[in-house]
Amino acid sequence: MSPNIAGAQHSPDQISAFFQQHGVRDVECLFADISGYPRGKLMPAERFAAGAELRICQAIPMQAVTGEYSYNPVFPDSDPDVRMLPDYHTLTLAPWASTPRAVAVHDCVELDGELCTFAPRSTLKRVLADYTARGLTPVVAPEIEFYLTGANTDPAQPLVPPTVRGGRAEVGQSAFSLNMLNELAPFWDEFRAALVTLHIDADTWIHEVGPTQYEINLMHGDAVAVADQAFLFKYAAREIALKHGLNAVFMAKPIAGSAGSSMHLHTSVVDALGANVFSLPDGTESALFGQFIAGLQTYGPELMLMFAPNVNSYRRYVAGSQAPTNMAWGYDNRTTGLRVPTSAAVARRVENRVAGADANPYLAIAATLAAGLAGIQERLQPSEPLSSNGYDEAYGLPRTMDESLYKMQHSMLAIQGLGADFVTGYCAVKALEYKHYLNEISAWERRFLLPQV
Repeated sequence: MSPNIAGAQHSPDQISAFFQQHGVRDVECLFADISGYPRGKLMPAERFAAGAELRICQAIPMQAVTGEYSYNPVFPDSDPDVRMLPDYHTLTLAPWASTPRAVAVHDCVELDGELCTFAPRSTLKRVLADYTARGLTPVVAPEIEFYLTGANTDPAQPLVPPTVRGGRAEVGQSAFSLNMLNELAPFWDEFRAALVTLHIDADTWIHEVGPTQYEINLMHGDAVAVADQAFLFKYAAREIALKHGLNAVFMAKPIAGSAGSSMHLHTSVVDALGANVFSLPDGTESALFGQFIAGLQTYGPELMLMFAPNVNSYRRYVAGSQAPTNMAWGYDNRTTGLRVPTSAAVARRVENRVAGADANPYLAIAATLAAGLAGIQERLQPSEPLSSNGYDEAYGLPRTMDESLYKMQHSMLAIQGLGADFVTGYCAVKALEYKHYLNEISAWERRFLLPQV
């Protein structure tokens, strides 16, 4: 049996045989919380194979990055359980584990059988159900950027690039360099093998602009499956980097003066026959294509908190940085928030360049699809495509986390498309994180204000 048994449902005997073949003792039963961080429980392999019930607190998917929980009334005081149900398509070996383990992504399901509204995977499935009801299926492909840095034992100190071949740290500005892509080979060898084990369909690998900054593109596919892959990609990168004395960093702007890290999302939509609805039979653009773009232009700013979920996220949106500052769109124009790559009609798609690498892939994809579908439903019309420099246009994105929080709290599209309880809970947790951040005194304040004010 292959090290990866994803792709079909499996009987308890098949799962037990797989575990025995690979010496699997435990299974990491996990899901992504709203930050995209893996949470869950470790279950003995024999109990997993037997289908033993697994439960967890309903509030866990909405845990803040600080480890705190919101006391908003949307979260029941009783702190009830939800069931964790495995998606057997994701069951495989855990490549980061020193003792053989398996790993499986789970859905959080209420005791009445409904998907838990607070779980990001549930939110994406809710949006996809709206597409299914219209005979449509989104196709998504993310491009994930991240840094490899040296160990950082003191959070008050900046992140620094690791020492590489030749005995010194890279200084950056080596975009698409194959020499620099060959650095840190032990990490890359293990990480590449991990992606194969996890059934993550990686396409191209490049060195980006920043020092030891990289981008790996995932192949296009089903939105939930691709989000699962992006979630496991980040988990594996972090775990394997630590084994090599490194940090895999997915912050949107981890190093001052260096390039930010994005998660560009390429999206198309197909009908029941698999035809791309963004193209007409003669290969020209369909009305739906423009409407989808218009939906992103209209509602993207309202959902910004899902593309830029942290205070650090907003440091990335700087003119001239290839990170967008508005929702303008253009053909093969990387200065706009929405880019339409040059392609054949069958591959016509929209690239959402707004989401940062720190975004939860389930939620960034859900927000993109919800905004695009709203544009189709409302038959919105996009602006004229921009062929000039998008940074010369007005700044059209929220500039801070609190501005994005306000927009999402008052967005009818968010409430209708993502669910009122999800929006209330998500915003309550983000407000908690922002308040926590405001209580922190930064090095900038000590450096300049202490001696002069």
